[in-house]
Amino acid sequence: MSIAANLAGVKERIAAAALRSGRRPEAVKLVGVTKTVDPPRVELAVQAGLEILGENYVQEAREKIQLFQGRVRWHFIGRLQSNKAKHAVQLFDLIHTVDSLRLAEELNRRAGAIELIVPVLIQVNLAAEATKGGVRLEEARALIGQAAGLDRLRIRGLMTMPPYFDDPERARPYFRRLRELSEEIAALGLRGVEMTELSMGMSGDFEAAVEEGATLVRVGTAIFGARA
Repeated sequence: MSIAANLAGVKERIAAAALRSGRRPEAVKLVGVTKTVDPPRVELAVQAGLEILGENYVQEAREKIQLFQGRVRWHFIGRLQSNKAKHAVQLFDLIHTVDSLRLAEELNRRAGAIELIVPVLIQVNLAAEATKGGVRLEEARALIGQAAGLDRLRIRGLMTMPPYFDDPERARPYFRRLRELSEEIAALGLRGVEMTELSMGMSGDFEAAVEEGATLVRVGTAIFGARA
């Protein structure tokens, strides 16, 4: 199938999952994951209506952002090193992967230097997997409380990557727990914190994520095909 057909199919599945859970399809935004996808293929997706692109590496993103300037929004979805914070605050409309106070403070410092306000999500490692980024569940509230005091950051919600399962239903409890955590944090009424976004769900499990409340799903393979 073509990239345009794949994209249309993913959008249809998102809409159906939203309706099954009593939500409006437009409440869910699709982030097309373009890591290692060459610009001509990205162009096909943009022409077909993909509006948000997600990149994992600052350098790769910088090259593509120059090519697609002003046509799409860019989200950073990979592990962010503090030494790349200077570039990240300039390049991305939303950073999904803040997982430490050190990183939050560096983003805040870099944003202040150029007088920007930077929207971010706090990444939560619900399964405490050593191979993945994210603050542990039991430390998430403390991190959000500390980062809420940073004047150049705006915390917009949470992000997670559950363990990989062949059956997407096994990922569902992780999506549900992130939504519950979001509700718990929203109830605290912290200044500078809005739990409006839940970034969860990828090509293999995004329908379950939508049913559990995802507002951002990060889909690459289902649009662009398997990576080399």
